[in-house]
Amino acid sequence: MIRRPLRPLARILDARAKGQNPKEIEKENIRIRGEATRDKARSRAEGRLLVMGLAFVAAFTTVGLRMGTLAASEPEEPRLASSGNSILAQRADITDREGRVLATNLVTHALYAQPPMMVDPTGTADKLLKIFPDLDRDRMIADFTGGRKFLWIKKKISPEQMQAVHDIGEPGLLFGPREMRLYPNGALASHILGGARFGTEGVSSAEIIGVAGVEKQFDGWLRDPANEGAPLQLSIDLTIQAALEEILDGGMKLMNAKGATAVLMEVKTGEIVAMASLPDFDPNKRPRPLTSGDASDSPLFNRAVQGLYELGSTFKIFAVAQAMELGLVTPDTMVDSQSPMRVGRFRVRDFHNYGKTLSVTDVIKHSSNVGTAHIVEMFGPDAQKQFLGKLGFLKPTPVEMIEAPTGQPQLPPKWTDVSAMTIGYGHGLAASPLHLATAYATIANGGVQIQPTLLHNQPRPRGERVMREDVARKSLAMMRVVVTRGTASFGDVPGYEVGGKTGTADKVKPTGGYYDDRVIATFAGAFPISDPKYVLVLTLDEPSENSGSTPRRTAGWTAVPVAAEVIRRTAPLLGLRPHEAATTMEGIRLVKLKGE
Repeated sequence: MIRRPLRPLARILDARAKGQNPKEIEKENIRIRGEATRDKARSRAEGRLLVMGLAFVAAFTTVGLRMGTLAASEPEEPRLASSGNSILAQRADITDREGRVLATNLVTHALYAQPPMMVDPTGTADKLLKIFPDLDRDRMIADFTGGRKFLWIKKKISPEQMQAVHDIGEPGLLFGPREMRLYPNGALASHILGGARFGTEGVSSAEIIGVAGVEKQFDGWLRDPANEGAPLQLSIDLTIQAALEEILDGGMKLMNAKGATAVLMEVKTGEIVAMASLPDFDPNKRPRPLTSGDASDSPLFNRAVQGLYELGSTFKIFAVAQAMELGLVTPDTMVDSQSPMRVGRFRVRDFHNYGKTLSVTDVIKHSSNVGTAHIVEMFGPDAQKQFLGKLGFLKPTPVEMIEAPTGQPQLPPKWTDVSAMTIGYGHGLAASPLHLATAYATIANGGVQIQPTLLHNQPRPRGERVMREDVARKSLAMMRVVVTRGTASFGDVPGYEVGGKTGTADKVKPTGGYYDDRVIATFAGAFPISDPKYVLVLTLDEPSENSGSTPRRTAGWTAVPVAAEVIRRTAPLLGLRPHEAATTMEGIRLVKLKGE
């Protein structure tokens, strides 16, 4: 850059020649240079102000647009998926329908070690062994003296154990705060709750994840902070559940059964008030799954949902209801009951010979296989399959448990005339006790299909009508006859008008065929039958009542007495007042007293 000199020689000489003062030239040049500098600075400042102004306009425009977008969008809480890699230890409680806690979190600590910080590794191992006898001393010494920088010792410890470790005074032993899942009722409702374990773990926290039952089914919901800690409210009643499990356990032992299960369900809503499977387990100390053998031998196996059984004569009421729905029979229609019945190369027999004919009501009352087979003949396999599909027997139950999809009913490969007859009296189709409870609830509520649920007070769409109300009412009347004069006479609980149906099915061998001395005994019923409120299904696996000279395995001798005790104990807890039978004046002599 060439700068203009303040005292140009040519102008100085010219000014002297003309007698002018040369200093005026210098002052003029200083002024011109100053003005040029000011103009340049002003231009630079104006440019900077313009850039800043544009930046502010852009910033305010962006903020304004973002505010407008947020104002126009739906309000939404932050979701669990936005948590990144942080460990979410929070998990909502689970309660019963009355708000009583079934599962909650408990603040505790974990114990871990940093071997480089240890002063006396061998002595520390010996002292820890006194507090935790299940630890391996040699393994601990190898870990403490090896090259490891960090290791867990105990994932959960009690306050007493924590204090004992404190007293060791070893700087290499440290504690990590965390929450653990606690089931305060122990094994109660264990198959429904399922259990939980630690997922991602850190020294300061650990996430709790569900491993089975509703804990697994609702894992995301229970861990979602958007729910603000609201508990998951189940439909079960803790008091009813406790009574059911106590009676079922006693009944299983009394009847020498291998296992047992029961479902108590509200007729109108499908809400499961109590559901138990035995043997059970404590979810606080969940056992390991079996790696070999029969899955049903594991206490983790949920017989109510996962157990698939041929449920025997409890299916007969469906055949009769379908025939009445189609207008083929009435309760008084006489049907052939001559035993045995020949069907091709097969024979259908009854437990007793009931004569040449029986009324439809007596077919249910006496549980006649032959009479049921003749009724199924009237409508055939295609109509039967469609009807049982409406009752829910062709797919797993939609109950809110992670195990539910495994309860896929076992259907015949070809639904022939013969298979339709055997299915009519409860063989050839294997379903779960929860399937059976759902189907009986459909009859009990007047013929409208319902869906079983473990959630309390949730809105549900009205189900499809499966049968007319009069058909459902006549079916219930037949079920009442079974209890008052039929195979379930031990189930008549005074005051509660119990109606139901027994079912005794030979147990299927794993290799095919049936056992001669092992059965699945079931009672399915509703109460009070004049205005049904609840359905109960109770099943015993391989029961045997041995009080007599020979073992008795039929449901009337095994499952029915246990079911009756369940109803006798739980009906008052459910708020049902016993129905008093009307008294007559017969045999009573009226006496008029003096003065009246």
